[in-house]
Amino acid sequence: MNFTLLKSFSLGILMAAGLHGFSQANNEKPKLVVGVVVDQMRYDYLTRFANHYGNDGFKRLQRDGFDCQNNHFNYAPTYTGPGHASVYTGTTPQNHGIISNNWYNKFEKNEVYCVEDTTVESVGTTHVGVGQMSPRRMKTSTVTDENRMHTQMRGKTIGVAIKDRGSILPAGHTANGAYWFHGADEGIFVTSTYYMETLPKWVVDFNNKKKAQSYMKVWDTYKPIAEYIESGSDENNFEGGFRGKETASFPYDLKKLGSQNGNFDIIKNTPYGNSLTTDFAIAALEGEQLGLDKDTDFLAVSYSSTDYVGHNFGVNSKEVQDTYVRLDKDIARLFKALDEQVGEGNYTLFLTADHGAVDVPSYLTSLKIPSGYFKGSQFNKELEDFVTKKYGRNDLIEDISNYQVFFSYNVLADEGINAEELQKDIKHFALQYEAVAMVYTRAQMEQGSYNTGVASLIQKGFNQKRSGDVFIVLDPGYLSGGGTGSSHGSAFSYDTHVPLLFYGNGIKNGKTANKTEIPDIAATISVLLGIEFPNGISGTVISEALE
Repeated sequence: MNFTLLKSFSLGILMAAGLHGFSQANNEKPKLVVGVVVDQMRYDYLTRFANHYGNDGFKRLQRDGFDCQNNHFNYAPTYTGPGHASVYTGTTPQNHGIISNNWYNKFEKNEVYCVEDTTVESVGTTHVGVGQMSPRRMKTSTVTDENRMHTQMRGKTIGVAIKDRGSILPAGHTANGAYWFHGADEGIFVTSTYYMETLPKWVVDFNNKKKAQSYMKVWDTYKPIAEYIESGSDENNFEGGFRGKETASFPYDLKKLGSQNGNFDIIKNTPYGNSLTTDFAIAALEGEQLGLDKDTDFLAVSYSSTDYVGHNFGVNSKEVQDTYVRLDKDIARLFKALDEQVGEGNYTLFLTADHGAVDVPSYLTSLKIPSGYFKGSQFNKELEDFVTKKYGRNDLIEDISNYQVFFSYNVLADEGINAEELQKDIKHFALQYEAVAMVYTRAQMEQGSYNTGVASLIQKGFNQKRSGDVFIVLDPGYLSGGGTGSSHGSAFSYDTHVPLLFYGNGIKNGKTANKTEIPDIAATISVLLGIEFPNGISGTVISEALE
């Protein structure tokens, strides 16, 4: 057999064995894993705005990567803190303990924030509370932690986001650094003494360039607004807008509006916050020399401004559409930096979201779609009045928050009141209330086992130690609050269905409509890297995405 025939024969064996993607680069671990979480990104933003995307951002991911088209959160509530924690821990709040952004701590008897830590200090700013943050409330390890331990701490982890929780939770407990944006009168990236005592030179240099100031400019649509036919009218009754501007309509002069909208904080509420995040992520890539040695590094990037824009203007707004058109350019810019520094084929990137969002209920109502607003404060008062009247005490309920009711167990014990009976009474009361779809109790969560439906998602979001005693689920299309802007948190598909795209080293080219779930991401990346799973893992490997 001559050499040409032998080569063809050998290649045929490799292809028959399913190794048609074999190459030297793919035969080695990626030098860098980049995790991208887009805050409040519904899956349909990939398809709805597709005609406006270039070839080097979202379309590059879909064209050359692996697209999980039926990817969902498998728990509720769907908020930012739990979302980021679940992506990187490979499990749900049931195990990792980040049950919300803020929650009532029944042991400390007060509300706590998911990454607050008063034992640490701010680094990079004199504003005290800004930097008193760490991942200590997250109870399990992350894929970033496991990679660090696997490489004997040689592989680096850097977290980057506008929001502190968007940077800290993905970076895990062992990160070399997690950085977040402090706006107000400074416009800089900061960290805490959990990670370091002083900012690295590259961060100081970045802050000294005053990039935030360069984004205090006019925000107008990237393309002519008439081309944005995939979103609603620019002026409508469903958007919040900015203080100092009469209408929520383009253009927005950020320099002029800044003084009435938190100075540099206004940037968070525009697509320029995503551009600033990309600037800093690229600076981190270069400053930390990520992906340049044999130990795999991890860069965790979260784009927070998409969430701020969605809350302010709503799913169907021109502002949201323009934000994603511009984000597509920023992702292309991140790709370009990765190609230049690490080399195409030497890194793996995944992109997902921390939750989706519901259309503005008042907009849905205008279309005759069942929707509306839940009067939370009124419900809380009437519930407390009901319990007081029935049980003769006004202190049985310690807190009502995040659609959960927390009992005062000391009072129940003193009065000899059965907790399960109180749960049932509150459940019955709440189910009579307009806009309440379902109510579940602690007894149901602890004693039952749910595999499908909303109850299953509530159970996976239920942490036995931290969660409340009664759980209230609103009807689809309902929110608490006013009549403008979108929000999230529910167990319904508009909040659970989010993108999941894998790209690069070790990833097949293709797509699947089979259901995948958020905890599957960490499991899949762990197998790709050949490292131990995060210690609370409940996700499964998406094997069809791997070469």
